[in-house]
Amino acid sequence: MPITPTDTIWMDGELVPWDQARVHILTHTLHYGTGVFEGIRAYPTSRGVAVFRLTDHMDRLLASAKILLLAVPYTSEQLVAATKELVRTNDLAQGCYIRPLVYLGYGEMGLNPLPCTVNVSIAAWPWGTYLGDEGVANGIRLKVSSWQRHDPNAMPTAAKGTGMYINSSLAKVEALNAGYDEAVLLAPDGHVAECTGENIFIVRRGRIVTPPTSDAGVLAGITQDSVQTIAHDLGIEVVYEPLVRTDLYTADEAFLTGTAAEVVPIREVDDRRVGDGRPGPVTKQVQQTYFGAVRGEVDRYKDWLEHVE
Repeated sequence: MPITPTDTIWMDGELVPWDQARVHILTHTLHYGTGVFEGIRAYPTSRGVAVFRLTDHMDRLLASAKILLLAVPYTSEQLVAATKELVRTNDLAQGCYIRPLVYLGYGEMGLNPLPCTVNVSIAAWPWGTYLGDEGVANGIRLKVSSWQRHDPNAMPTAAKGTGMYINSSLAKVEALNAGYDEAVLLAPDGHVAECTGENIFIVRRGRIVTPPTSDAGVLAGITQDSVQTIAHDLGIEVVYEPLVRTDLYTADEAFLTGTAAEVVPIREVDDRRVGDGRPGPVTKQVQQTYFGAVRGEVDRYKDWLEHVE
């Protein structure tokens, strides 16, 4: 999806004009992929624009950095304040997508990242639904990818690392070229891991089931956690259990979650219709509650919103 430029990007403590937010061609992360990032959304509410679970995202960013031995020179609180300043300064009152990035900068080259400077940027811009309004309303088609998800002992899948997403891009392109909307990646042991940038859920006999996180090579999702809480509050049991690809085929319902994608029904996997091929009642109930929560319309979840005053 194309990017709509805004006025400024936050870079190492300063607001820099969008067109001047540049890095050197010999920036270490550009060559070796050692960096971490987050995807965050802000939404319009009756009290003004609010960022959804902003502190949780920044805490995960710092946890990812710790895993990769990146010494971030900012606290979570400082990054939260910087994000609010950025959204406010760019007048993004109708909501936006936010991309914090921790990367290794210019000055050192070679596989040893330890001497490199650690830089941080935060960008924000208006961005629509990642998998399209049609997908959100009526569901999407998935393909099980020929590319496997990383083994957790080959790549630290608990970190949201930049270079690790080559794996996701390969699977995404494979699925799109074959006429599907998204891909499902399997773990090295053959169990279902996740989609290219989303967690995956099925509904089976009234329960919601999603794969375990770290041992299946799955990133623990903040939207995933939000959906678990919402489902519990709706009286729906959520369990973390290993899934194989045929569990997707025979599910009563299926959906995926992610900050960019939000909550999207799955209508088909590998040309097998899921349920009756339409968003099911559990999926729609969770989806509607989630969309209400992020816009401040559900009182019990208002603590998830961090308002930009």
